[in-house]
Amino acid sequence: MLIGILKLGPMAETLQASHGEYADMFERLLAGHGFTFRRYDVDEKLEIPASPTECDGWLLTGSKHGVYEDHPFIAPLEAFIRQAIAAGQPVAGICFGHQIIAQAMGGHVEKFTGGWAIGTQSYQIDDQDVTLNAWHQDQVTRMPEGFDAVGGNAFCKYGAMVMGDQVFTIQPHPEFGNALIGDMIETRGRGTVPDELLAHAKATRDTPKDSALIGDRIARLFLNAKTRTLS
Repeated sequence: MLIGILKLGPMAETLQASHGEYADMFERLLAGHGFTFRRYDVDEKLEIPASPTECDGWLLTGSKHGVYEDHPFIAPLEAFIRQAIAAGQPVAGICFGHQIIAQAMGGHVEKFTGGWAIGTQSYQIDDQDVTLNAWHQDQVTRMPEGFDAVGGNAFCKYGAMVMGDQVFTIQPHPEFGNALIGDMIETRGRGTVPDELLAHAKATRDTPKDSALIGDRIARLFLNAKTRTLS
């Protein structure tokens, strides 16, 4: 099964040597399920897939950008998201990917007045207690019609959404390991994120995360779609 990874933002060069690009992280997260992958550089090279059926499923990554910002890739990406969903293709989105799917389908995203979520965060997702790494200030504040919330917490109400069994999106980063968060605190957090949040993220950095659980959840989305096609 071929999964298209839409890269929507670059990983900082200072972090790539140790941790790789977003696509590398997702390929590691989804390893062991029999997938092959094709990468599209959407944000920097405007590599928008020509057809939703070029791949069997689509995964949208995080980004340093805001979905409400005026970048050349935003409008064609939103159009592709709507095409892929209309074509019945399975679609997963993480952080920025979660937000751009919501916006493309009629929801609303904004810079949250409550501030940042950094590092270890606890959520209820699919009626389970889940601990994941997060790094965001923007949030989905209104879901699109036809979507249901399946996860969140007091800070992030719409932390995970579904549209039936075809679309799954999530605000935190199951692909972010604890070592990456530690490096991001030092290279991206200082001077941007309040010191008390960085201190808490650093103190709780090594808390075990349920990344594999969410990786399996994303894999199941794709595999179930394949089963439906074959039946």
